[in-house]
Amino acid sequence: MPGENLSRDEARERAELLSVDGYEVALDLRSAVGESSEGVRTFRSVTTLRFRRTGTGTTTFVDLIAPAVTSVELNGRALDPATVFDGSRIALDGLADDNVLVVDAQCAYSRTGEGMHRFVDPEDGEVYLYTQYEPADARRVYATFEQPDLKAPHRFSVTAPEGWTVWSNGAGEQDAEGVWRFAETAPISTYITCVVAGPYHYVTDTYRRGDLEIPLGAMCRKGLAKHFDADDVFLVTKQGFDFFHDNFDYPYPFGKYDQAFVPEYNLGAMENPGMVTFREEYVYRGKVTQAAYERRANVILHEMAHMWFGDLVTMVWWDDLWLKESFADFMGSFSLAEATRFTNSWVTFANNRKAWAYRADQLPSTHPITADIRDLEDAKLNFDGITYAKGASVLKQLVAYAGRDAFLEGSRRYFKRHAYGNTRLTDLLTVLEETSGRDMKAWSQSWLQTSGVNTLTPEVTYDAEGRITELAVVQAGDELRPHRAAVGLYKLSVDGELVRYARAEADVVGARTVVAELAGSARPDLVLMNDDDLTYCKVRFDEGSLATLRAHLGDITDPLARALCWSALWNLTRDALMPARDFVAVALEFAGRETDIGVLQMVHAWARAAVTHYAAPAWRAEGGRLLAEGGLRELRLASPGSEHQLTWARFFAAAACSDADFQLLEGLLDGTAKIDGLDVDQELRWAFLEPLAAHGRADEARIGQELARDDTATGKRHQVRCLAARPSAAVKAQAWAQVVESDALSNALVEATIAGFAQPSQRELLAPYASKYFAAIERVWADRSIQIGMDVVRGLFPGLQDDESTLTATDAWLSGHGSAAPALRRLVLESRDDLARALRAQARDGAA
Repeated sequence: MPGENLSRDEARERAELLSVDGYEVALDLRSAVGESSEGVRTFRSVTTLRFRRTGTGTTTFVDLIAPAVTSVELNGRALDPATVFDGSRIALDGLADDNVLVVDAQCAYSRTGEGMHRFVDPEDGEVYLYTQYEPADARRVYATFEQPDLKAPHRFSVTAPEGWTVWSNGAGEQDAEGVWRFAETAPISTYITCVVAGPYHYVTDTYRRGDLEIPLGAMCRKGLAKHFDADDVFLVTKQGFDFFHDNFDYPYPFGKYDQAFVPEYNLGAMENPGMVTFREEYVYRGKVTQAAYERRANVILHEMAHMWFGDLVTMVWWDDLWLKESFADFMGSFSLAEATRFTNSWVTFANNRKAWAYRADQLPSTHPITADIRDLEDAKLNFDGITYAKGASVLKQLVAYAGRDAFLEGSRRYFKRHAYGNTRLTDLLTVLEETSGRDMKAWSQSWLQTSGVNTLTPEVTYDAEGRITELAVVQAGDELRPHRAAVGLYKLSVDGELVRYARAEADVVGARTVVAELAGSARPDLVLMNDDDLTYCKVRFDEGSLATLRAHLGDITDPLARALCWSALWNLTRDALMPARDFVAVALEFAGRETDIGVLQMVHAWARAAVTHYAAPAWRAEGGRLLAEGGLRELRLASPGSEHQLTWARFFAAAACSDADFQLLEGLLDGTAKIDGLDVDQELRWAFLEPLAAHGRADEARIGQELARDDTATGKRHQVRCLAARPSAAVKAQAWAQVVESDALSNALVEATIAGFAQPSQRELLAPYASKYFAAIERVWADRSIQIGMDVVRGLFPGLQDDESTLTATDAWLSGHGSAAPALRRLVLESRDDLARALRAQARDGAA
C-alpha cells in the first residue's frame, strides 16, 4: 500500500509542471468471461495521454497500478517498461513542450471494489463489471495523472464480450467492428471517469425542461430486475433536476444521466458525471419502510448535487474535499424536503446524519472541515462524518447566518465563475461575501478551520410567579463559535401534549448569551436548545427539562423537536452523563409511540448499542432481556402490515435472547407461528435466521437450506454472515483465516464475514482474537488494498473485550508502532477511543 501513495507535495509539483489536453483510453474486456489460466485475470488497457509542459522541469511520472506493462512510448520514443515502471508509477524524462504518451498495459480485474471490479452472479453465472476510483483508483484501469486538479477531456473505447452493453460518462454506441465508442467528455478529473459493462437490465426515460432534454437510464443485474422500481428512481431524478435547475441557474452540463445499481459496491454511491453508480442494496428485494426509500432518494439527490459541486467545479486537492461532500450532503436533504414526498428529511438529518458527525467530531482524529490531507491514505480516511455530516450541518448554519437567498446566489456565481475548473476554500468565501455582506473569513475560521463540537445548555431563573426573569445560553467547548440558534419553550397542554408556546432566535456568541426576548414567559416544562436544528451543537437540558423528557418525551407533538430530544439523550448516554439503563428505559417507554420510522430505527440502534457497549456488565443480560421483551410487546401491538410492525420485527429478532424468543423466530420461519399482517419475506427470513445461528439454533445444514431457497448473490452474502455468526471456536478460526490470512474473498464477502464474526453474545469465544488482532494488522495494512485494510482494522478491533486489559493492549500497540502508517494508527486510535468511551459509560451505569 505505501508504494501506491501520492503526497500533496508531489501532486502540487506535478500540477506546476504540466497541464493535460486529453486522454484516449482503449479497454479490451473480453477476458472478463470464460476460464482463465492466469493467476491474476487481466485486461488490456491502452492509454494515449496528451499533455503540455507548463513549468521548467523535464521529468515527471504517470500513475499506473498494473501487473504488467507491455510498452511505453513518449513522443515516439520507446521506453523500457522494466526500467521506468515500478508497479505504481511510470517515470518520464526528456519532456518536450507538447507530449504524447502511449502506455499499453495488462491491468487486473478487482475483487475489492477498487478499479475494474468483476463480479460473477452465482444465480446465473453472468459476469458484471463496473469501475470505482475515488480517490485514486483510475490508475488501476488506465495510465493517469491521478490528482483532481489535472482535469482533461476523456474519450473511451471498449471492446466487450458478445451480447454485452457498455456505458461510460459520455453517450456511446457500438461500431461495425463491435467496439463501443463514447463521446468525449468535458474536462473532468480522473477519479470521476467510469465504465460499466455487462448484461445489465436497462430501463430508459427522458427529462425535459424547456429546450433542455436529458436522456435518463437506470440499470441493475438481471437477477434483480423483478425487484427494480425504476419508475421511482426516475421520479426522484426528475424532481431533483427540477430543484437544481430552479436554484442553480446552470443547466446540467454532462449530457445523458445514467444510474447503475451495481454488486459488491463499497460505497453508497459515486457521482461519476453521466454515469452515477450506486450499491445494489438500494434495489429492495423485500418489504422495506419509507425510511429506506427516503435514504435512497437522498443518495440519488446527493449524487446529483455533485454534478455541480464536485464535477463541474472540483477541489484542487483533497484538503477541500468538503467543497463537494458537505454541499452534496446538505443539498441532498435540502432538495429532498423541498422537491419530493419526503418532506420531513430535516428530521432524518437531525437524528441520523448528525449522530455520525457528533461521533466523528469527538474522536481523537477529529479535524477541521477543511482538513490537512498529506496524501492519498489521509484522503481515503477523510470520507467521514466531519467531511459529510458536520460539513452539511455547518452549511445549514450558514444558511441561517447568511440567508437562503444569499447562499443560493453565491452558489450560482461559484458555478459560473469556476466551471470546469478547480477551487479552494477562498474561492467559495469570496462569492459568499459578495452575496451575503457577511464577514465570511471570520465565520470560516470558527466553523471550517477548527474542530470539535460545542454544547449549548440553558440557564434559567424565575420570579416568584414562575415567570422567566432571564434565560441564557451557556456555550462550552474548546472553540467557542458564533451560533445562529433558536430556543424553544414547551409546556404540557390539558390534553397531555408537549407543545411549543414560545420561540426566539439569537446570535449565540461567547460563553454566555442572554435571550432577552424570552424574559417574562411562563415557566416551561421543557427548554429546548437549538430548536428547529439551525446549528451544529450538542444539546443539554436543565434538570426540570430532563425530568419532563423522562416522563413525557413521547408527548412532544413536533417530530423534529422530538428527534432532537432523542439525539440529545443519546449524546448524554455516550458522554457518561446518563446511565445506559436510563436511556433504555426511556426508549422502551416511548419508542412505541414514535411516528417517524427513521427516528424509530435510530432509537432501536441506540438502545441496542446502550446494552452492548455502555451498560454495566452486571446489568447487560437484564438489559438485553428488557429489549427483547419490549420489542416483542411492540411487535404484537403494531398495526398489522405496517412499516412499524416490520421495524419492530427486525428489532425483536436482533434482541432475541431467550428460548421462547428463539422458538418464536423458528416458528415464524417454518410457518408454525404467525403474527397477523407480518409478511416473512426472504429478507426478513435472513434477519430471523442470523440470531438463531449466533445462538447455536441454526447449524450449517439449516443455513444451507435457506441458501437453497435464496440462491442469489444477496443470499450468498447472508449465508456467509450467518455461517460466521455460529458460536464455535472452529467457526471463528475459519472466519478469521478467511479474512486475515487470505485474500480469496471478495470485498462483499469480507464485509459479511466480519459482520458475522463479532457477536455481542460471544465475548468469551472471541477473547483469543484480541492479541491476534494486534499481531496481524500492520501486515494486513501493508499487504491488502486500503479498502480491505480499513474493513479489517475497523471491523475486527476487539471492542467486545471491553475491559482495561484491551485498552492497555491498544496503548501498547500504539506506543510500539510509532512508525506505522498514519492512516493505520488513526483507525486504531479511533477504536481505542470508542472503547475508552464505553468503559466510562459502563462505570456511570454501574454507579446508577
